[in-house]
Amino acid sequence: MNQSQRHAEILKLVQHKGFVSIDELVTHFKVTPQTIRRDLNQLADEKKLLRHHGGAGGESSTVNASYQSRKIMNLEAKERIARELVKLIPDGASLFINIGTTTETIARALLNHRDLKVVTNNIHVATILATKEDFTVIIAAGEVRHRDGGIVGEATSDFISQFHMDFCIIGISGISMDGSLLDFDYREVRVAQAMIEHSRSVILAVDNSKFGRSAMVKQGSITQVDHLYTDMQPPQVISEILDEHEIHLQIA
Repeated sequence: MNQSQRHAEILKLVQHKGFVSIDELVTHFKVTPQTIRRDLNQLADEKKLLRHHGGAGGESSTVNASYQSRKIMNLEAKERIARELVKLIPDGASLFINIGTTTETIARALLNHRDLKVVTNNIHVATILATKEDFTVIIAAGEVRHRDGGIVGEATSDFISQFHMDFCIIGISGISMDGSLLDFDYREVRVAQAMIEHSRSVILAVDNSKFGRSAMVKQGSITQVDHLYTDMQPPQVISEILDEHEIHLQIA
């Protein structure tokens, strides 16, 4: 494969995944990291993608991809993550579930459980789980975000703060290479922070495209997480943070 063909394929991968790491591209193309860095720098100079530490992306840090697009992005990886993650949740547990297409996939995987108590600010999660008669599903108060059925706002954060749950299952839009958890909506971030603060155990579920992906609002730090479920080995700098803070990593 020549350089122009490789560049075209890199752009396809970025368009599909949102973010690709240097390590991932090295494995995909079977070339050296130096070659991939040159490719990404050239494509960035041509304004065809956005260069980030450890890789490249093609999306704005201020606007997320559409909900319909996110529903099908990396769906197989999300399903593998969901199947592994729900093994951690015992029957009879209480849990928060936040906004996101990954958490919606996890909700579907939870349908084989029994007697769960769920508080969510995600209309789609509530709809999925409400089909189980032995589940108690509580949907948070607040403003419904029309583009994806998320419920956000100060009233939502206050509502979440009334509970103290066994588990908090959260998705995120991006994880920077310093371990910051990033998202696009400040109101959504406040709700997720409240869930983290009022849970005994925090579970973060992300597919590999979220590592190094940029978003404008900092939600918190990966050091607040107890378990990370993903589909590929995280970048080395993230792995070092996980090891340092004894965060359990499960690769689906």
